[in-house]
Amino acid sequence: MEEFTGDGSSPSSSAAPPQRRLTVTQRDQIAVERNVFGILRSLVDASVQTQEIMLKLWRDKHIVFLTRGLKQLGPSFHVLDANRPWLCYWILHSLALLGESVDSEIENNVVDFLSRCQDSEGGYGGGPGQLPHLATTYAAVNSLITLGTERALSSINRHKIHSFLLRMKDLSGGFRMHDGGEIDVRACYTAISVASCLNILGRELVEDVGNYILSCQTYEGGIAGEPGSEAHGGYTFCGLATMVLIGEADKLDLPTLIVSRFLIYLNVGRNIGYNYLCLCVGLVVFRQGVEYGFQGRTNKLVDGCYSFWQGGALAVAQRLLSFVDEQLKSSFLEGKKVAKNNCSTSSPYMSEGDSDLDEHPCQFSDIGFYFLERESRWESLFHSSALQQYVLLCCQIWINTGSRGGFRDKPGKQRDHYHSCYCLSGLSLCQYSWPKNVNGPALPITLLGPYANLLEPVHPLHNLVLDKYYKVHEFFSKA
Repeated sequence: MEEFTGDGSSPSSSAAPPQRRLTVTQRDQIAVERNVFGILRSLVDASVQTQEIMLKLWRDKHIVFLTRGLKQLGPSFHVLDANRPWLCYWILHSLALLGESVDSEIENNVVDFLSRCQDSEGGYGGGPGQLPHLATTYAAVNSLITLGTERALSSINRHKIHSFLLRMKDLSGGFRMHDGGEIDVRACYTAISVASCLNILGRELVEDVGNYILSCQTYEGGIAGEPGSEAHGGYTFCGLATMVLIGEADKLDLPTLIVSRFLIYLNVGRNIGYNYLCLCVGLVVFRQGVEYGFQGRTNKLVDGCYSFWQGGALAVAQRLLSFVDEQLKSSFLEGKKVAKNNCSTSSPYMSEGDSDLDEHPCQFSDIGFYFLERESRWESLFHSSALQQYVLLCCQIWINTGSRGGFRDKPGKQRDHYHSCYCLSGLSLCQYSWPKNVNGPALPITLLGPYANLLEPVHPLHNLVLDKYYKVHEFFSKA
């Protein structure tokens, strides 16, 4: 029986197959790839001298762009009125990564401004008189730590911040972003990170945080913002960093988190655990895309800011591979999936005999300090040179475009302080990704471009320049 086509004709056996329509996401992805591959092709076709120029970090131009942002911003920035502590942090941290400090006038202005953002009941709002919020509290505290002077650090009212954090604590174990606000992994991270840096992290704040984050780990290994949501690179970093800071990272399903969220090179013959992982997945590439940058989640476009959010999670995971090995061995030898709640509840970063944290509440705050001493048995878990190439070529607003400094999300986007901060943070992680110790010097093999590209190292859990972190740890250890 002939098929009716609707126009009185019958279909021909030689008719061309229907053309497949592309989704908006697919069209956007093709456009991004075309732009990025064009830039990469120009690098390959260029002379050695031109390649050196293209891979240069335009340090002086970035400093000018960032410093200007601390003094005056245009009217278009009014939409960030509730995010002014974030602007302080993005700019100050970027300058610190570049090895630059601000003059005393700017420093005093920042301290005075953030003091006016500090609520009388604890915590920092997005501006003077605004509701205290965990995100802007994190940004304000990190800004003051980055300034690092006694005046800046002394301006932080730790006791009231502690009270604020306790008020934000929810019965679920998580935290609310503000009074009556949402509960998510981002809130957990900002609360725990701030408390750790200020040496006010005790059992009361830590209780059940790990269980809440475990409830957010999804089938694909990453961590969602809240239970039942899709895993996301930013939330995965926040969740993993929080679990490390409270000493419960070994409760996560680490093998699935690592191989499902990132690019990982698997060396056959290491041991039973790694051999088993190789048999299961081989070489897995999910979040580091063909452009060499990271995407935040499945079927999303590459974005320069994930150089830190995804790269930072990998820098942390790189020092947790002993737990990965244990979980894989257990899974292989017992023939069953590792249960998240069967791991040790004691902190893996403290010596034996120190597990009674109720008697030593400050020891939670020491976890971030001692984490820096953990050695990595592997090199970088992602293609760090390729990521640097993406950031320098595709995110940096460089000289041939009439550069005024700054970094962007991807080609075709505008520069901004947010992407400048996290692109530079990601570059720093790449440059220090191979040394066994976080404190170790950058190796020549890890640095793409001239030596002048070298940035200051960051603490992978807090995204603070290391010497700033050491100073605040010492300052509040005496308090």
